[in-house]
Amino acid sequence: MSLIVWLLVGLIAGWLAGQVMKGSGYGVIGDIVVGILGALVGGFLAGALFGGDYVTGLNLGTIIVSFFGAVILIAILRALPGPSAV
Repeated sequence: MSLIVWLLVGLIAGWLAGQVMKGSGYGVIGDIVVGILGALVGGFLAGALFGGDYVTGLNLGTIIVSFFGAVILIAILRALPGPSAV
């Protein structure tokens, strides 16, 4: 995929995941980063579970896989302990 497609998919998937996970939001750049990392996580998991390549371009399948990967990523990040108050 080209850089522009990665950015578009990242923005869409990150924004959707942010809406579903009901957080404070990450902003445009944060949504793009979460979406791109979600595409990597979702693509890896989908490929491992079902075989094949599910992140192939700007299409609905790629956005869905990226969205689920971003949701998983946000859930993992929220489960990690934050900095403790001293």
